[in-house]
Amino acid sequence: MRKIFKAAYGTLVCFVLLLCVVFAFYYTQLPDKFYLSGNAPLNIRTFFNITADLSHTENEALPALSSVDTGIQEQTVSLKLFGIIPIKEVQLERIDRPVLVPCGTPFGIKIRTDGAIVTGLGDIDGSPSPARLAGLRTGDIIVSVNGVSIEKSADITDAVQFKAGEAVVELIRDGKEMSLNINPIQSGRDNLYRIGVWVRASSAGIGTLTFYDPARGSFGGLGHGVCDVDTGKILPLSSGEAVSVTISGVIKGRPGDPGELSGSFLSRAPIGTIERNTELGVFGTMNYAPSLDSGIPMAFKQEVTTGAATILSTIGGSSAQEYEIYIERLDFNENNQVKNMVIRITDEELIAKTGGIVQGMSGSPIIQNGMLAGAVTHVFVNDNTRGYAIFAENMYRKMTECEELETVLDDAA
Repeated sequence: MRKIFKAAYGTLVCFVLLLCVVFAFYYTQLPDKFYLSGNAPLNIRTFFNITADLSHTENEALPALSSVDTGIQEQTVSLKLFGIIPIKEVQLERIDRPVLVPCGTPFGIKIRTDGAIVTGLGDIDGSPSPARLAGLRTGDIIVSVNGVSIEKSADITDAVQFKAGEAVVELIRDGKEMSLNINPIQSGRDNLYRIGVWVRASSAGIGTLTFYDPARGSFGGLGHGVCDVDTGKILPLSSGEAVSVTISGVIKGRPGDPGELSGSFLSRAPIGTIERNTELGVFGTMNYAPSLDSGIPMAFKQEVTTGAATILSTIGGSSAQEYEIYIERLDFNENNQVKNMVIRITDEELIAKTGGIVQGMSGSPIIQNGMLAGAVTHVFVNDNTRGYAIFAENMYRKMTECEELETVLDDAA
């Protein structure tokens, strides 16, 4: 009898501990806000390919949007495990579900930076870099030198000559404004004063359009930011253009080598304006609709499930094709806004031609159950058939936040 009691007690303790672990896991991983449309219930697909019944008793009591109601309805509700155990309070917003046109077509990205990003610090005629001695670092963004705004590397050289013995550098480091006094050195090669710094003020490349919003004339692409190749930091955007591109070939990916799409710009004439370069993608407006296809509903993150899906991607020419994938894992953690899914390419044709995911496919839209679920963002270097993807909701929310910020700034001006 005593052995049975001890066994039962041990089982109970293990169950309670397991319950505590599950509670802590969901409390930290689940976001604090969810979007819903109409009277849809809140059912969240959890990790490890398990569907948990996380609901709140007040769910059916949420009012529906009327036909004349243009506002957003919000309510705080309790998420419960198995409909019994409370996990956390979250905010629900009932909104009109966005209808977006999935693209999957390539586009050229031309970005001019807001200032010049420091990519390296070099000696001058064997003397240590004055910029390094003054405390300048790679990744710093030089905004002005001696009061002269910096738009390209030559601007720094010109501005340094104004005060041969001193260079007052205004910069941004990790989002904070700073000022450094640098003592230039006159170079024996050309007799110009220099501070010993390498910078980059523009960038160009190829990516994939994720979606077009016909209601706004806006687009989202890449699913991640355009970063400097040397520092890995997101390039601060001053202005940017989207241009037409054709894909001419593919460098097939292999373990340890991600491969890439090869392409060329069709014209210098822009097809759109890139207005924001963010960690969740590039966003802007199009001069005309990039696709004649009809829009499809955007999936909210809790509606995305593990299982079969497809992507739209262009690996030749300028027209997208649909390929099969499998969503292996979901991650709702708000601290990670980009790597929300682990996906695996299952389409044999795509694997045969590219090896899986290659550079340039970032932004390829993911379609599941007739809805825009997300976009491809990264490839696993050691397994080219697998990679990360972002929720479409995260990209769309970022795009609308940027537009709202622009409106506020315009009103303030």
